[in-house]
Amino acid sequence: MLSPIILSICITTYNRGNFIIQTLDSLLPQLSPSVELIVVDGCSPDNTEEVMRAYVANHPEVKYYREQENSGIDKDYDKAVGYAHGQYCWLMTDDDLVKPSALSTILTKLNGINDLVVVNAEVATVDFSKILDSKLIKLDANQHYTEHDGDRFMADAGHGLSFIGCVIIKRELWLAREREAYYGSLFIHVGVIFQQPLLTEIALISKPLISIRYGNAMWTPRGLEIWLIKWPNLIWSFEGYSTRSKTSVCPNDYVKKLKRLVFYRATGAYTYTEFRRFLAPQSSWFKCLGYLLIALFPAKLMNILASIYCALINKSMRMAMYSLDNSKYQNPASRWASRLVGV
Repeated sequence: MLSPIILSICITTYNRGNFIIQTLDSLLPQLSPSVELIVVDGCSPDNTEEVMRAYVANHPEVKYYREQENSGIDKDYDKAVGYAHGQYCWLMTDDDLVKPSALSTILTKLNGINDLVVVNAEVATVDFSKILDSKLIKLDANQHYTEHDGDRFMADAGHGLSFIGCVIIKRELWLAREREAYYGSLFIHVGVIFQQPLLTEIALISKPLISIRYGNAMWTPRGLEIWLIKWPNLIWSFEGYSTRSKTSVCPNDYVKKLKRLVFYRATGAYTYTEFRRFLAPQSSWFKCLGYLLIALFPAKLMNILASIYCALINKSMRMAMYSLDNSKYQNPASRWASRLVGV
């Protein structure tokens, strides 16, 4: 008799033929008869189909679905869960790496009781040569949450859950909750997790089991829109959570927003165009003045100043420093600062 499928690893991909190979190779040696691997391809025009056909031919546990059109990341993950047969679905990414023995650790948590299992991750450079952040979720011990711990769970894991690869969820629960309302949000999984009613049993694995390839996301060019508009709007839309817990995930603070804009200006992601499109229509004249001054500040000089700040004042900002030194405004100061902080 065939073993029942406990876990479906659901990957959606688009134009990642050169990256998904490494992801699959990190997963396949760990698969067991109770695990299937599903890849939904959003009609990639690159060599993704060729790559996946080769894997399917050699690995019957790999299921490949090539869509007729690109429906966007949210709908494609929803489709992947629909294609799955497992009791649980791991919403894995298409360019990151799974650490050895990660699956065996995860399977111990898939007991039929937990609605959701959250997996921690480390953040690395694009080539995985250096670690930028040893833990995405800053917890030293495994955690358990019930429906009475909604605020604690959001405060602990909300920021980390912006990375979809952290999410392993019961398939029947996913299918029973509202999903279409979150198409286009880029964070359908967050919408499913934090909507009402609260989940009753959640396990969090504090040990990083995934290595994230930082700076390689398809949406990187839209970073300002996503992290200053879409993400805050989503987090603050959830009912049943305290202002404190939402603030811990996404501070609604003017000064902190200015700091974020300085970083985006220094990397070239914030210009007068973004100011006019995203910030001016929804801000008071006083706030707009600050936003406008940053948008008009010379970007290369901003990069130099931000790099010096990272190097001499806040060396913990390794991901920010990595972005500064890999932006179009890279300069001798950013290269010096990058070496100083070890990225």
